[in-house]
Amino acid sequence: MLLLLSRQVSLSFVKQVIPRSPVLFSKPASLNLRTFKFKVTFSTVFANATIQNIITMPERRPFVRLPTDVYPVNYGLCLKPDLIDFTFEGKLDARIEVVQGTNQIVMNCADIDIITASFAPEGGEEISATGFNYQNEDEKVTLSFPRVLQKGSGSLKIDFVGELNDKMKGFYRSKYASASGEIRYAAVTQFEATDARRAFPCWDEPAIKATFDISLIVPKDRVALSNMNVIDRKPYPEDDSLVEVKFATTPIMSTYLVAFVIGEYDFVESQSSDGIMVRVYTPVGKAEQGKFALEVATKTLPFYKDYFNVPYPLPKIDLIAIADFAAGAMENWGLVTYRETALLIDPKNSCSSSRQWVALVVGHELAHQWFGNLVTMEWWTHLWLNEGFASWIEYLCVDHCFPEYDIWTQFVSADYTRALDLDALDNSHPIEVNVGHPSEVDEIFDAISYSKGASVIRMLHNYIGDEDFRKGMNAYLLKFQHKNASTEDLWDCLEQASGKPIAAVMNSWTKQMGFPIIVVDQEQQGEDRVLKISQKKFCASGPHNGEDCPSWMVPISICSSEDPACTKMKVLLDQPETTVTVPNISPEQWVKINPGTVGFYRIQYSSAMLESLLPGVRDLTLLPVDRLGLQNDLFSLARAGMISTVEVLKLMGALLVLCWCSVGALSPFPRSLPFHFCLMFFLSLSPLPPPLCVGHLDALLRGLVLGKLGKAGHKPTLEEARRRFKDHVEGKQILSADLRSPVYLTVLKHGDSTTLDTMFKLHKQADMQEEKNRIERVLGAISAPDLIQRVLTFALSEEVRPQDTVSVIGGVAGSSKHGRKAAWKFVKDNWEELHNRYQGGFLISRLIKLTVDGFAVDKMAAEVKSFFESHHAPAAERTVQQCCENILLNAAWLKRDAEDIHQYFLQRKAPPV
Repeated sequence: MLLLLSRQVSLSFVKQVIPRSPVLFSKPASLNLRTFKFKVTFSTVFANATIQNIITMPERRPFVRLPTDVYPVNYGLCLKPDLIDFTFEGKLDARIEVVQGTNQIVMNCADIDIITASFAPEGGEEISATGFNYQNEDEKVTLSFPRVLQKGSGSLKIDFVGELNDKMKGFYRSKYASASGEIRYAAVTQFEATDARRAFPCWDEPAIKATFDISLIVPKDRVALSNMNVIDRKPYPEDDSLVEVKFATTPIMSTYLVAFVIGEYDFVESQSSDGIMVRVYTPVGKAEQGKFALEVATKTLPFYKDYFNVPYPLPKIDLIAIADFAAGAMENWGLVTYRETALLIDPKNSCSSSRQWVALVVGHELAHQWFGNLVTMEWWTHLWLNEGFASWIEYLCVDHCFPEYDIWTQFVSADYTRALDLDALDNSHPIEVNVGHPSEVDEIFDAISYSKGASVIRMLHNYIGDEDFRKGMNAYLLKFQHKNASTEDLWDCLEQASGKPIAAVMNSWTKQMGFPIIVVDQEQQGEDRVLKISQKKFCASGPHNGEDCPSWMVPISICSSEDPACTKMKVLLDQPETTVTVPNISPEQWVKINPGTVGFYRIQYSSAMLESLLPGVRDLTLLPVDRLGLQNDLFSLARAGMISTVEVLKLMGALLVLCWCSVGALSPFPRSLPFHFCLMFFLSLSPLPPPLCVGHLDALLRGLVLGKLGKAGHKPTLEEARRRFKDHVEGKQILSADLRSPVYLTVLKHGDSTTLDTMFKLHKQADMQEEKNRIERVLGAISAPDLIQRVLTFALSEEVRPQDTVSVIGGVAGSSKHGRKAAWKFVKDNWEELHNRYQGGFLISRLIKLTVDGFAVDKMAAEVKSFFESHHAPAAERTVQQCCENILLNAAWLKRDAEDIHQYFLQRKAPPV
């Protein structure tokens, strides 16, 4: 499953509020524009004292997994949804195995009413259940029988009813408009992590696999889809307006991967080179918008088949766009569900970042068809392996399909650096978290599981080498296909394939939180370069001074100016410090640690060693991804108070080639620091990029830069944006898709009520969800307090899809100091409605983070803590802790460095705007 992670919001005027945002960087340097992270940090003593007073970890809820005395072999499931009354009827006929005699069967069940239940042993008479005991808090039901069910096979029959809810989980309704404008509803599913139990009583744990025979009774004018292909479609005898659709038996699989969709859709289809039928289902009349995803999918399936050396195991795969959908996408086996904006591309109206995003999401979900579906985690503790692996290999796939995207440099910006930022907090968590109660599962669908998971898999792949990595993956998939596995099972297979101590190395990365900072100094000895390398824990609040400092087994790679793209030496740092001799390095050559920015750690070079690297930055011989990594490390050290922020700014100012690559660094600045001076600093270093953009990366860069300039009030940009916006609204000259976000942002930031009314009108007229989302994300840029309130009210209106309310509120919070205060008050005032809408899902965590994470005043941390102590949000407890910590970090940074930075910008002779 692909989630809505926070990295995209900082570039909200460019990209959709769904995970895996593209990274925007310039040519020829190809450096990330969000590299510089000027965030607040403070001393360890201050941090520990303050954060401990403000943040308390919650107690874990007691939890017991399902009994093992009964397990399912096959689910015969028939569902009849009512798309008018939003209910459904269900019949379950499950073939089960009784392992030991019992007079009870315990299953998962939530928001379902059981009408009747009975058990018939094979060859025996039916026994009716005499009671249904619902344990609502644990989402279980106990079926009681009048006598002991004997060991052996049998049939469990249950009749039940449920609601097609509006919570975007379980079996739920999704609203859409027909071609005539009539409001209609589809019935769709989202079961990961623990919501299959809302559609039918089941053993809803990933290790309890079974096969499924699914039938759907649906209106005859609707499309009905499930995991497998249709094998029969016939009139329903009790109602001639309905049909019964039967699907082929699935392979053995986990409940969270089951899916069914009933609605109105068009489709485009093709066949992959290995013979798999691929269809992309779209809203009616928009089949053309499914062609790009179809192209990506038909390229991706053979790529993964070749990479894993294991064929795709199903006869078909469907990709379908769902109107109301909380996640980015979900990897249901054979029926992958997506947000419309994660699947549909309009050749004329979709921007470059959207095409890239769709390619990444398709690559992510199709990777799960093997890694997650064919071989499934034994329990949610190992969720990170599913998501981290897919989040890494999606980039490998897109790099194969679209090499012009330079996607690995974007990975470093989008996933790698974001994971480092989060994992440097005291309130981070290990990649591998012991999960008990289902309420804990949603908390670990976060950047640590996804982005840090992907980053350490990337580091592992580099450490092993591609050939041995693929051998190990093939052995793992073949050994555990149609079964469940743990993290240790993968390490065993990779260790056997490579002969390296994989488990020992990786346990240091997955079972403890955080990462090291690698401190490096050098000395020339004859024709050799001697490096002194040491490690210690990196903390956002400053150097780690605790007594028990953790350590990691760190794969270290070393390159030199002789060939910056080639690793000259590899060592495994398995102790606090070591000395490495790099042979045949002349005094004038530079040496760099971590070529490709693959190792998951920060680097602190000695002053002399850093100075020696600067020529490689100036003349661009240092690779783009390594220039990006170097800059990011420097600003993270400044953020942690380990080096001077102003000194880093001076250093960057001396390297003129980096200036436009640094524009993205302005977004993370606490808004208390005047944006004008930051932007003027960069404007003073270099001219604007050329106005004509010819490539994918140029288009991404141009949109980002123009948005920054327009928001800052750069006069020529503002005038041109207003001219183009007027022509666009009047239909004289329609804006290109890549320019709409920066133009909309600019005119709103400097607009009035008429401007806002025009944007609302464009939103209402938009036929494509991408365009609606594009507008929703920038509405918060409006400056007047009364207009900000209109935007916030709009966020909860029927005009905005439920999942997109979060991005509208987040856009307001991220636009200005006043907007952040207004958004926070709005969330508090409307908490009951918002929590009821998103409770138990990751969207509630996202809402909280977007609303409060940017505050930079100590008292706000206490206010946030106090509010959530009296307004519990169990799925977001860790997010609240992280936000409180970030607020304190921001506040301390401002106290320490803001005035120096302010004076530094004032002293520069920046051009007027």
